Amino acid sequence: MKLLQSLKALAEESRLKIITLLLQEDHCVRSLAHRLDLSEAAVSQHLKVLREADLVQGEKRGYWVHYQVQEKVLASISGALTRLPQEIEVPAECQQNHQGSCCQKDN
Repeated sequence: MKLLQSLKALAEESRLKIITLLLQEDHCVRSLAHRLDLSEAAVSQHLKVLREADLVQGEKRGYWVHYQVQEKVLASISGALTRLPQEIEVPAECQQNHQGSCCQKDN
């Protein structure tokens, strides 16, 4: 999983709305464009970013491609965020008990 790429993809409001709609049911580009009041080209570009982040996948049904959320990937992102404090290495200078101006208590 590409955590940073996934978080960047989800950080854009229209893409987050697309994910929300797709969690409710599968949609094609035209349906998403109509519901979000966006052009089909804009929705296609957003879906491209979401596909590249492995957040959605498309399935051809007749003439249309219907998209669905990769729920396992969303669960992996959630798990990674939960584990974040254990996985991030904090530099030694930040761990030391120092008396910089940001750490001093007001007297």
